[in-house]
Amino acid sequence: MDTPLAVRARGITRCFGEVIALDGIDLEVAPGQLHGLVGPNGAGKTTLLGLLLGLAVADSGSLEILGTPVGRALAVPEGVAGFVDGPGLYPSLTAKQNLAALAALRGDDAHTLGIDDALDQVGLTDVADDRVRGFSLGMRQRLGLAAALLTKPRLLILDEPSNGLDPAGKKHVYGVLSRLAADGVAVVMSSHRMDDVESLCSEVTILSTGRVAFSGPLTKLAAANDELDYRLLTSDLAEARRLAGDTAGIRVVDDSAVRQGTEALVVTAAVPALDELVKRLVHAGIAVRELAPVVSPLEAAFLALTEQESDQ
Repeated sequence: MDTPLAVRARGITRCFGEVIALDGIDLEVAPGQLHGLVGPNGAGKTTLLGLLLGLAVADSGSLEILGTPVGRALAVPEGVAGFVDGPGLYPSLTAKQNLAALAALRGDDAHTLGIDDALDQVGLTDVADDRVRGFSLGMRQRLGLAAALLTKPRLLILDEPSNGLDPAGKKHVYGVLSRLAADGVAVVMSSHRMDDVESLCSEVTILSTGRVAFSGPLTKLAAANDELDYRLLTSDLAEARRLAGDTAGIRVVDDSAVRQGTEALVVTAAVPALDELVKRLVHAGIAVRELAPVVSPLEAAFLALTEQESDQ
């Protein structure tokens, strides 16, 4: 028997008065998938996450979560956890007391639930007995993730999970999410940070004005974006510029990126033309010290798709 999808949405619509927040949304998320949800402010991300958490219901369409149809009630199946607009915490309690209180609300035994392990996973062991009112935004985000881990979720819904995180905190969160996905947990996370989505997620859904502008693998999204601007740092700017100009499919956009002591230019190219340019540079004995998109493939596609939607 096939394992059911963690999320299967068809034609989901949600309105607030005359405002259409979600307009015919289709979404599929498989078990073990890290799925990124991106879009401009007001695109409908928070509304969609709220539906997946059972905080709201759709006006029309069908929604199945963990194989169970979700009806008109504010409820989702066991195994769903997460937060929208930041985790709800008790500021006067310590981190450990917060988790114990949340466990008690669910009728769970806090002594056997693995609170210490959850705090360790998100890197908060050293502040387990500190009151949450003194926590930074990033620490609160990590504590919210620890609270979700206590439920042993099969579907984890996170709204901007890396918001406010320092590098150490981000490392902890990335590690937790990657391990969960490896264990078969589906994770849906919204983010304004394209680097977070590209680092973690295998699939992405781009929302714009309440509609799906794209949904699928990141590799497909990058492939659909034929040309990108690349910053090329070499040991010989003049010769690199000449070779770029002589290579089919390469356009020299700008060489004003030259800084003191560096030799760089910006070119527009698809990947095959860029590969050819690199071959020519190496053959000419020119060192390629850096070659990277000026804007990531996801961000470039995001901008192009959302601008197309807003123009319609």
